Amino acid sequence: MDAKEIREITDLVTANLMVCTKEVLTAKEAAAYMGVSMSHLYKLTMQGAVPHYKPQGKMVYFNRAELESWLQSNRVATSAEIADKAQAYCMKGGAL
Repeated sequence: MDAKEIREITDLVTANLMVCTKEVLTAKEAAAYMGVSMSHLYKLTMQGAVPHYKPQGKMVYFNRAELESWLQSNRVATSAEIADKAQAYCMKGGAL
């Protein structure tokens, strides 16, 4: 590895650390953090599906903690959890 490759890797690590520690993210940072394209992120903001801020009416910003919460919403139960609930339901005679 030469000095240029090491510098590029260092820059990538630094950029990723900054995104993970920043509280307020730009659209580009939020898209990278969420693992979606910029166009998909803009679609989500236009639909009002993802929490965002427009302090001056044009630039869009995102709160990292709110994005994490939004990303973890609508949890889907595992097959084992569903089977356990079904078994508990049947054992109680149909009343949860």
